[in-house]
Amino acid sequence: MDYVIVRHSSIREINRKDLPMKRRLQSTILIGLITLSLGTAATAEDSHSHSGHTMLVSSELNWIDVPSLPPGAKLAVIEGLLNQAKPFTMRLKFPANYKVPAHSHAVVERCTVLSGTFNMGVGDKLDKTQSRPLPAGGIAIMPAGTNHFAWTSEETIVQLSGIGPWDITYVNPADDPRKN
Repeated sequence: MDYVIVRHSSIREINRKDLPMKRRLQSTILIGLITLSLGTAATAEDSHSHSGHTMLVSSELNWIDVPSLPPGAKLAVIEGLLNQAKPFTMRLKFPANYKVPAHSHAVVERCTVLSGTFNMGVGDKLDKTQSRPLPAGGIAIMPAGTNHFAWTSEETIVQLSGIGPWDITYVNPADDPRKN
């Protein structure tokens, strides 16, 4: 889809009857060229990344394994470097019947459920009876250092955002897949 940028002009209206035929033809060609160039400029500006402005669709995400989570989870970084003290946005995709043991983060984490149901709870160990189901559109905000856990019963995709560096510290060190 092409987009057209409409800008106000300082050109005053002229009664066409007052212009000779040749001048009307020149004006028509000029207006046509201006309109065409605006359409071309708008199309060129409608790119995936322009001066830091990023636009993506889900199919363009690059999903990778997540070594800091149990096997099966996939990660797609949308914005930022997770190991730097800068804003980040990432998505996590969990398969059905997935469990994230109790853990915490050194920074505030904002989690928005995009699809599926993400069951989350607060505590030092995963306890399904102490969790709350968050369907698509649900959001959780975890203060830094808060122990929490999660699980799924269906494939679920969440989007996390915050200010890095992002990390994960498991309450029980034996739950950390990086140590296996």
